[in-house]
Formats: sequence, structure tokens, C-alpha cells
Amino acid sequence: MTQTATDAAERELVLTRIIDAPRELVFRMWTDPVHLAKWWGPRDFTNPVCEIDFRPGGALRIVMRAPNGTDYPMGGVFREIIEPERLVFTNCALDSDGNVLLDGVTVVTFAEQGEKTKLTVQTHAVALVPAAARYLEGMQAGWEQTLDGLEQHAQDTAARELVITRVIDAPRELVYEAWTDPKHLAQWWGPTGFSTTTHSFDFRPGGVWRFVMHGPDGRDYQNKITFIEVVKPERLVYKHGGTGDKEDRDLEPVNFHVTVTFEDEGGKTRLDMRSVFPSAKARDFVVKNYGAVEGMHQTLERLEEYLTKKVSS
Repeated sequence: MTQTATDAAERELVLTRIIDAPRELVFRMWTDPVHLAKWWGPRDFTNPVCEIDFRPGGALRIVMRAPNGTDYPMGGVFREIIEPERLVFTNCALDSDGNVLLDGVTVVTFAEQGEKTKLTVQTHAVALVPAAARYLEGMQAGWEQTLDGLEQHAQDTAARELVITRVIDAPRELVYEAWTDPKHLAQWWGPTGFSTTTHSFDFRPGGVWRFVMHGPDGRDYQNKITFIEVVKPERLVYKHGGTGDKEDRDLEPVNFHVTVTFEDEGGKTRLDMRSVFPSAKARDFVVKNYGAVEGMHQTLERLEEYLTKKVSS
């Protein structure tokens, strides 16, 4: 019997992977468009368009580009978000005019297994036109290759990251202010025994903070931060290190990106500080030569002590 749009073909898959990366990071791979664009789609596909409105009812739009240059647009809507445990979203293959060719729903669950993540993807798709039946034929291979890309990207990112989390007994607006005003920063920035002198502070996307950290041994450490994203009082994204210019050559070993998020928890603030380095080698260099992990912990301890005094005064 000839298949029609009303007698639609359909297929369902359940795929499971154990990914050697923390659950929060694997969840972020699905919800941050910068990450999603790097792994979504079959092998050797790219994603020149990857847009996410990450909220229940928010839209998802991706244009996958095949190695031969053919574009495959898709769209969807987030139906359910339970961070970092579960995502439910629609995913529809579209033609160039935006007509739905394949209608799908995907459920993704994230379970902790020690420091690894058990990922389960349950996806169901219905071909709405006869020509879309070929998408169903390649559905298994396409999803397997997509998860291969996710696994590789998650493991690579985990090897390049340093993540510190702390709950501070102070209002979110005050914690955010302490990160964005040089008068506050001078009171707590840096590990134990360090002090900080700011030479310039231009707080806006594209603006630069130039400062010197003075070590307890008398040594000075030149620093440069370039602000990339500023969302008061929720989020800061910045690049820490030089630009490759001759004047910044001494900063290159500590060139990395930092995302700081501030989340209200009943009058307290959950602060997440995530540093991403160009490579695992660069991350290990900073950990070994600069004591980055202990230094980050000491820095946030100083922030907490400073804010505790301000709140109680």
C-alpha cells in the first residue's frame, strides 16, 4: 500500500550512554547554544544556526549543514525542563519554507553515576509527508553519531574546565555588586595574602579591566580581563588573559574564559564559577604552576568573609 501523509510512517528509539563527565556539564551541553552547535547532528555536519530560548515554551532552532553544503533546518519547543535531570522538547525537520516534514518529540534524562553521567534519549518521530520517510531510515545512525559527538565534546570540555561552587549568605544583588565594582574587588580579589591594584575598569561587554595582583612574596602579576557578557545580577562572562599582542605576551599562559552565575536561594546566593581553558594541557599548566584550584577556593573564601562583614555591619 502506498504511504500517504495521513498514513504516516513513524519510529521510536531509546539510546543510552555513559559519559565520562559530570551531570551538570552534560546537561549544559544540551542547553547552551555555544556547546550545542559544536556537537549536534550526524558526523561531519556543522550548525551555522543554533538558537535556544531556554525556558518551558521557549523555541529551539537549528540549521544543520551537511558536508556537501545542503542545509537541513529544524525547529522545536521546550515542553519540560528539570535542571539538571530531564529535558522534553519537540524536534521537527523543516523544508526551506518552514513546512514540517518530520514531527518529533525527544525526552532526555541525566542520571549521576559517580562523576560520570548516564544519559538516556527517548525519541519518537512521525513522517508527515512520504519524502520524509528517508529521515526515519537514517534515524538510528544519525542519533548514534550525534551522541558520539556529544560524548567527545563533553569529555573534552570536562578536561579543560575548573568549576567552583559556593553558597554565600548574602543577597544576590550584593554578591553581584562585589564582582563588578573595583572598590569592592580591591577588598577580596585573589588568594590569601594577595592584594589588587586596578589601573582601569570599563564594565561593559567589550570593556577591559586591567589590574595587578601583588603576591605575599612581593611579586607582581599583571592581569587583564575582557568582559564578554554582562547580565545584572545573574551572569558574567569574561576572558581572562592577553590578546596575543606583544604587551600581553606575559599573560598568554593564563588565557581562559570564565562564566560566573549568581542564583538566589532564599536570600542567600549560589555562586558558580566556571573557567574553561583552551586545552587540557593549558588547564593542567595553570593548576600546577599557579595553584589555580586552591587559589580559586581561597578567593571565594575571601569574598564570603568580606560580604559577611558587610551584611552584619
